[in-house]
Amino acid sequence: MTEIKASFAPVTNGNTTVLVLGSLPGDRSLAEQRYYAHPQNQFWTLMSRVTDVDLCVLEYEARLAALLVAGVGLWDVVGVAVRTGSTDAAIRDVSANDLTGLIQSLPMLRAIGFNGGTALSIGRRQLGAAANSLAIVALPSSSPLHTVGAAAKQPAWNELRKYLG
Repeated sequence: MTEIKASFAPVTNGNTTVLVLGSLPGDRSLAEQRYYAHPQNQFWTLMSRVTDVDLCVLEYEARLAALLVAGVGLWDVVGVAVRTGSTDAAIRDVSANDLTGLIQSLPMLRAIGFNGGTALSIGRRQLGAAANSLAIVALPSSSPLHTVGAAAKQPAWNELRKYLG
């Protein structure tokens, strides 16, 4: 069944130095109203190694708080779209989030990490010149649909470290 799906509010604060942008939450995340809720999504494992905090053992709200303390914010490039299931390939009729507006509200922002190719493709088009003063880090998708193991993805994700704190 084709459904209209919407992203969550951004998780950021005035100390956000790194913004990790996904494409659009998957069905499990939407059902639970939590970023990266699918148990096979590698996001929390990857970010644990980036931040040196074991996010996987924390409750969801504590995970978000730990990311913010580390200087990491979360959001998605797609605000609303039509999508059957959870795959990025099925995203249609995209209404983008206001990435430029968010970036302008983050005075400490140094880098944007795009979680997967779809987020990178859509996000770079949205940002245009607004991203010129920021580092852009292309990250292999943390999604379980991207079947490369976390160990192979980790070096790219570790690039975010140099923009923290």
